[in-house]
Amino acid sequence: MTSAITVGVDGSAESLAAADWAAREAELRGMPLRIVHAWLWQPLDAPVVQDRETQAESARAVLREAETRVAGRYPALTFTAEVVQDTAVAALLKEAEAAEMLVLGSRGHGAFVGFLLGSYGQQVIASAERPVVSVRARDGQTPRAEGGEIVVGQQGTPEDSAAVLGFAFGEAAARGAALRAVRAWSLPPIYAYSPSSMLLADEAGGLEPYEKKALAEALAPWRTRFPGVPVTEHVEIGSAGQVLLSTTSDAQLLVVGRRTRRAPVGTRIGSVAHAALHHAPCPVAVVPHD
Repeated sequence: MTSAITVGVDGSAESLAAADWAAREAELRGMPLRIVHAWLWQPLDAPVVQDRETQAESARAVLREAETRVAGRYPALTFTAEVVQDTAVAALLKEAEAAEMLVLGSRGHGAFVGFLLGSYGQQVIASAERPVVSVRARDGQTPRAEGGEIVVGQQGTPEDSAAVLGFAFGEAAARGAALRAVRAWSLPPIYAYSPSSMLLADEAGGLEPYEKKALAEALAPWRTRFPGVPVTEHVEIGSAGQVLLSTTSDAQLLVVGRRTRRAPVGTRIGSVAHAALHHAPCPVAVVPHD
């Protein structure tokens, strides 16, 4: 089965903006688009009139609105649309398994909207096995898909960041965009200083040159694989979230990673991805990695 870009819609302006963004992404990648709306008949324990068919028709109307929008703006795009009868989180996680990426609408600066209200969006992003892109509508307008850089956060070793960098370089290549690779660093606490722990930094000429070398080494194989992508290497002292956000004012997409290891209390998004999802002015792609 051909992989697709999948977008979840709920009738909100944010989810329609997400459908626009996903359609453009599918067009850029030469992939089909899949539009889904999760709806499950769950009778309430309340003395009110409940009409299953009326609710089902409302669900179909949500899907038709997204279909009409995509068909009108992207007439050459191949897409399918389906009402999925399941709870939102379960449906979206299942959809993500078969998708190239999952796209969701977000209000930003707070909770996700519509059927992703409250913790639902966080559950999807924290548990999905494929990249999830959060798209925010501004005054009902879809974020631009052209112009501006692709910004990616790089952390750890080349192996740690391979999935994240691979996704970001692929996006930059598809869009003909420049890439800004950002690595934030901070001074180690006093108790962490020791001859062995500082040896590598000393050999590199200091902490900042060491961080620059680490970023360059992580980027090297991807520069070779994507020679046409212009790359700016950005190394700055500070918290990773703050440093990344400071570079996104003119970005068209921010790419961050999420470790897939489970925490003692369950899955987590991570502080950097959390900051990006709530405060970045552009769409944010969260890429799971080991």
